[in-house]
Amino acid sequence: MSAELLSILVLAVLFVVGTTRSVNMGALAFAAAFGVGTLAAGLDADGIFAGFPGDLFVVLVGVTYFFAIARANGTTDWLVHAGIRLVRGRIALIPWVMFTVTGVLTAIGAVSPAAVAIVAPLAMGFAARYGIKPLLMGALVVHGAQAGGFSPISIYGSTVNGILEREGLPGSPIALFLASLFANLAIAALLFVALGGLRLRGRDLGDLGDEEAKKAKEAKEGGGGSGGTGGTVTGTRARTTPDADLLRLTPARIATLVGLVALVVAVLVFDLDAGLTAITLAVLLAVVWPEDSKAAVAHITWPTVLLICGMLTYVAVLQEMGTIDWAGEHVGSIGIPLLAALLFCYIGAVVSAFASSVGIIGALIPLAVPFLEQGEIGVVGMVAALSVSATVVDVSPFSTNGALVLAAAEDTDRERFFRQLMLYGGAVTLLAPLVLWLALVVPGL
Repeated sequence: MSAELLSILVLAVLFVVGTTRSVNMGALAFAAAFGVGTLAAGLDADGIFAGFPGDLFVVLVGVTYFFAIARANGTTDWLVHAGIRLVRGRIALIPWVMFTVTGVLTAIGAVSPAAVAIVAPLAMGFAARYGIKPLLMGALVVHGAQAGGFSPISIYGSTVNGILEREGLPGSPIALFLASLFANLAIAALLFVALGGLRLRGRDLGDLGDEEAKKAKEAKEGGGGSGGTGGTVTGTRARTTPDADLLRLTPARIATLVGLVALVVAVLVFDLDAGLTAITLAVLLAVVWPEDSKAAVAHITWPTVLLICGMLTYVAVLQEMGTIDWAGEHVGSIGIPLLAALLFCYIGAVVSAFASSVGIIGALIPLAVPFLEQGEIGVVGMVAALSVSATVVDVSPFSTNGALVLAAAEDTDRERFFRQLMLYGGAVTLLAPLVLWLALVVPGL
């Protein structure tokens, strides 16, 4: 058995053991990276550690630390109510506002994980408070980021168009952008309907906490007397009407809001690292208001950090030992062009579900160049299908964007949410390449 095939089988075993034995898959992945890297790839410890995603580690820790402080001092609650007022209390519009915001950020040049890192904590805060399913909100944030991700001035778009120009292949920046936009918009719309988004229609600011209000009403009616109703009504009113303290801008909240704006400007305008910026801002807030920050470190999502860093370290070992190139070369040698095109899309989707999308795009498109130069497959359609297949799967909890959404989830069972993201990510990985292949490659675009 070749080392490349062995490494793929080990990856499959990780999933089986991690899901059946409830062991953190990141810890398993570190052990697999050590075993496969040492025995099959001939890597030493330095070679294995070279694949550790230090930048993503800092992003996950920095962003969750910053927003844990924001939650402790009440800034996230203030933002939630401000956002509801912005959409005039229409709760059904909130997921689409988040979809649009992340789409605009990536379309104007933000790196997709940076846009998700900024928006996801706010979006998941909305979801927790107003009864929106976490999977619905999280998926719309990620799909929004990818909807704008291939504009001609975006990171993804510039990367793909630059590769095509360098290789002398025909391309269409607008077609690439529209393919990603409509694919992610269609998926988001289907998900909105499937996960109960339509049931959010008709709920507005006056209905906040409506389930709790119903329970309070039932308790009042069942009590039969006035003695126990005063506290219940007061509790309901406090829940459905934001009190003055919640809407008050304290110095700590003002500083946190300034920090959030600084984070956006630093990332989008000055191209600074989102993780390092976020952790620096969090430390400044912690120094000035230590009482709000004592418990914040405990709210950093350490299990998620272990999970993602372990998996990405193992994937880096696969890339170092040539498993990805090995798979691409074998696919390119297939004598049926349409089948080879479909397999390229699936390779892009599967690998990207565990690694950097822009890195996979930068590796797979050059690998597919000899195949595209044969002229049997339309270049524009194939490049669009491959590019979108490699990015639409970023809802996977093992990808950077999916990990950020998982880390930002509030007041939810993260293990259950992880399984939901994994199942949804698996479904997208299974179906999206096939649909994109049928829509863009088979017609010969």
